[in-house]
Amino acid sequence: MKIEGLNIHPLKSGRAIPVESATVRLDGLAGDRRFMVVEPDGRFITQRELQTLARVEATAVGDSLHLEMGGSQLFASFEPDDRMDVIIWDSPVNAAVADEAVNDALSGWLARPVKLVHMDALARRAEGEEWAGRPAPVGFADGFPVLVTTTGSLADLNETLVAKGQEPVGMDRFRTNILVSCDEPWAEDLWETIEINGIVFGFVKPCSRCIMTTQDQRTGERIGGNPIQGLAEKRMSADRRVPGVLFGWNAVPRGEGEVRLGDAVKVTKTRGERWPMKMRG
Repeated sequence: MKIEGLNIHPLKSGRAIPVESATVRLDGLAGDRRFMVVEPDGRFITQRELQTLARVEATAVGDSLHLEMGGSQLFASFEPDDRMDVIIWDSPVNAAVADEAVNDALSGWLARPVKLVHMDALARRAEGEEWAGRPAPVGFADGFPVLVTTTGSLADLNETLVAKGQEPVGMDRFRTNILVSCDEPWAEDLWETIEINGIVFGFVKPCSRCIMTTQDQRTGERIGGNPIQGLAEKRMSADRRVPGVLFGWNAVPRGEGEVRLGDAVKVTKTRGERWPMKMRG
């Protein structure tokens, strides 16, 4: 097995950026989900409620951010002393905030009042103690530093979708960080740890999927195959701790280093049993 794909998402819920190599830190891939759009009161915003975010392409330039949407461009810089308290799920973070001119311009793009914030060097967030054994440092990802998926599981899902008369979908619907080439569908359910270029990743929690997987990741439109319906056939969690349909695993890096496309992926520890799924019919 090897790394088939690597992606970072500089802006949470913005467009993914495929990369050939990535620096792995304890809090995830460098540059991944370090910026976020929030309500004026600090509550986080994603494609779940604002589909237009799929059209925003963001590129980090140091601690600044270049944004582009529909031919319009915006450059945001952040001063360490300009800060606000934000909330992502139930997690409070004190983040750097862009200036008023940038926030006004971005609000115009998105047709609602918003602010742009940055998980800078002064910001702190740690999550997942129940699953990872100790709190894991993380940026603005939903809950864990890294998301890992496999080619075999996507192929199996697409077989289900086609059998239901729907179009197959791409892996971009699942906003993964590390895509592993693996012919066996759902093999990752039995992986407890993997190793890539000397870095160990602990698979700590399966990833439940939401309506964002039904959205085209270039336009934000809810078109094409519906992964939720396909996953419901055999990937509905039977463990109430993680309800809903499952695809991919949340992972925690146990070390730091570099990974590249084509790097070998080695399973170093397996589980005794798979995550329980509900049987249909």
